[in-house]
Parts: sequence; C-alpha cells; structure tokens
Amino acid sequence: MIVDLPSTTTARIAKKLIDMRDSGGAVALGRVLTLVVTTDDARAETAIADANGASREHPCRIIVLASGERRGTSRLDGQIRVGGDAGASEVVVLRTYGPLSDHGASIVLPLLLPDAPVVAWWAGLAPHHAGKDPVGRLAQRRITDSAADEDPLAVLANLGRTHTPGDTDFAWSRLTQWRGLLATALDTDPSGEITGARVTGAVDSPSSALMAAWLEWALGVPVERTGTGAGEGITEVVLERTTGDIALSRPTGSVATLRQPGQPVRRMSLPRRSTQECLTEELRRLDPDDVYGDVITAGVPRFEHGGQV
Repeated sequence: MIVDLPSTTTARIAKKLIDMRDSGGAVALGRVLTLVVTTDDARAETAIADANGASREHPCRIIVLASGERRGTSRLDGQIRVGGDAGASEVVVLRTYGPLSDHGASIVLPLLLPDAPVVAWWAGLAPHHAGKDPVGRLAQRRITDSAADEDPLAVLANLGRTHTPGDTDFAWSRLTQWRGLLATALDTDPSGEITGARVTGAVDSPSSALMAAWLEWALGVPVERTGTGAGEGITEVVLERTTGDIALSRPTGSVATLRQPGQPVRRMSLPRRSTQECLTEELRRLDPDDVYGDVITAGVPRFEHGGQV
C-alpha cells in the first residue's frame, strides 16, 4: 500500500504512520533499526529497491531523503509505503524542495524509531565528512559508496582523512569474498614465507586500492598495484611466497580461478556483489568495523591519484 502526502509536514507524516498502525496492525513490530537513505530524485527508486531487499534480512524503518529542485520555495512531499510495497519494512519517502533540502536531519529526527539504532546510507555522492554530516551525526553506522563518484580514489582518500569509527564504504564490502578466499587459501597451505603481493584491477577501482592496502596492513609486505581498464574492478590478486605463489584470478564473468603450488587448479563462484548484497552485509553489524578503520586510515596516502602501494 502506498499513501501520498503532498505538501505536508513531518508531524502529519508521523500522525499518518500511527493511524495506519492502528487501522492495519503494528507495522513497526519487529523493526530492529532505522535506515536513513540520502539520495536524489533520480536515484530514489533504485535505492528504495535495494533497501527493501536488504530489509528482508534486517526488518527496519526506511526513511528516504530524496532532494529535488533546490530553487524555489521550500516544500516537503511525503509518501508512506507498507506491505508488499515495502519489503519487510515500512518506507517513508521524503522529497524535499528549495532551501528545505539543506535541513535533512531536522526532517528525519521526528520519524526515527525510538530506542533503535540508526544507520545512514548515502546512495550516491558521499558527504565530505560523514561523521560530521548532520544526518551522519544521528547514526551509529554510516555507509558511503566511493565508486559512485567521478573520482573514486580521491573520495577514498578523503574517507581515510575524515574517518570516524562507524564509517564504512561499499568498496570494502565488495572485498569480503575476495578476502575470505585468500585467507582460506593461506590457512590450507601455510608453508612458505610471504614476501610480497600484487593486485591487478581497474585504475579507478577503490576496491583494488583497499585490497592492496589491506594486504600490506595484514601481511606487512610490499604490495604492487597494477591498473587495467576503467570499470573492471579487481581481476587478480597474487601472494608471492618462497614456496610458490598463490593466485586468485577473475578476469571476466563470475567464476574465479585459484592456483596454489602442489594443488589442482580450482574454479569457484566469485560474482560481482550488488548494492543490495553490500547493504545487507553492512546492516549485519552495528559496531564499528575496526579492520576497515585501520586499513582506510593507514593506506590514505596511497589512494591519491591511483598511487602505488
């Protein structure tokens, strides 16, 4: 069910939510958090679809701040979605116009679930300082996506300089399976000293930069980063060892190849992760990701202008 509330106020939206709860049941029952999504009109429906998908594992109230035309008079158009139109959540869409678009935190505040954690997600361009952003200050966790910017490596470097515990970025979420497979490969064959590593990926890939920084941070060895065509993501990671290299490759498609000394070549599923999958993963934890914090802050100088690790 979708209820439109044009030219409204947050007080009217909150009252309508209560009325819908009284007439149709406890729509907020079991909601474990509030997810605040900051976006614009062009990206709003895609962001809502991704948030709805993630809500099937993490029931929540989704509040979407979609900024429209900033010229003209201030106006707030509200929309409430429940039932089949809201996944396992209830969705409140707030479309702001004029100077009102600069006051998102004040608009969101009355609609937050009481006594529940708040997660902020910028579905589009990241703020300059997520931890000091007005919406970011409301949240325990703050999610950005550096790959959404025209210069993702510069954004990643800025995320390192301005990092606040609780921040994370989808560039890191996209590495989860890569990191897991490499760690498993080392666990199954721990022989030999690791002397270095190589990461091959797109020149504009923030995940490639983070992978290189993570390997240097975790292994304490020099890491070489080689750039390929833009938009390709990571294509290969090689761990150089005295007993033979370990190579995990995914040049195209969703199937990766793992090569280890003395073992048969293995092929395994390693598809590119969707935004919904990344968001679902990040909503599983509400405490700061300390490993990400260490990697993003320690590797900042290397992210600038696609620098080598």
